[in-house]
Amino acid sequence: MKTVLITGCSSGYGLETARHFLAQGWNVVATMRTPREDILPRSPALRILPLDVTDVDSIAAALAEAGPIDVLVNNAGIGVVGAFEATPMEHIRRVFETNTFGTMAMCQAVIPQFRERRSGAIVNVTSSVTLTAMPLAAAYTASKQAIEGFTGSLAHELGHFGIRAKLVEPGYAPTTRFAENAGVRIEELIPASYAAFAAPIFAAFATPALTTKESDVAEAVWQAANDASGRLHFPAGADAVALAEMAGGRRD
Repeated sequence: MKTVLITGCSSGYGLETARHFLAQGWNVVATMRTPREDILPRSPALRILPLDVTDVDSIAAALAEAGPIDVLVNNAGIGVVGAFEATPMEHIRRVFETNTFGTMAMCQAVIPQFRERRSGAIVNVTSSVTLTAMPLAAAYTASKQAIEGFTGSLAHELGHFGIRAKLVEPGYAPTTRFAENAGVRIEELIPASYAAFAAPIFAAFATPALTTKESDVAEAVWQAANDASGRLHFPAGADAVALAEMAGGRRD
């Protein structure tokens, strides 16, 4: 059986992706900052390990305990919604430490074993904010756009060694805890001067025409992990697929 290591499995996309790979008969290493044994089905094919993607020692320890893997899924991330002007730089740096540098650090730690075997796949989970410009998401978009460019370039150099790099771009999923892990309340990032601008945006969030389910993302990650073509982008969810089509397909 093949083995996948998934970051950020305590909820949302990561949790559902771990369930999906288990159901497909893979060995799953589900990592979380604070491990919980009760949220995934018990299975001899499952290991739950602590991992903080912003800590190099934590990364090294998790990979040492995981052993050889076939696929890395970089899903761990922090959401942030608010006016850029009101978003503290300290928080923006925290978003980049997890969403951008954490993903890069995981890739750098895993690539040597993939290169030596001349096989493996890296799936980086970004967001549909990379498909079109969205308001009140400047810092978050920047952190995810960086990974889009990073992965596109990485795919070229790793392809020389038979390693695949892919992007999964989820849409808006109201059922996830997108902004809850940010450590700052949305209300704090919408100053009074932005209230009139933000009100219709939040109203639209409350009644979206199309959305994404956790299972949509799990299926897209599964497809990306097993895709042997040169395709880079995998939009996930009806809204993301629609945005990708409007943006020109993004099926390269």
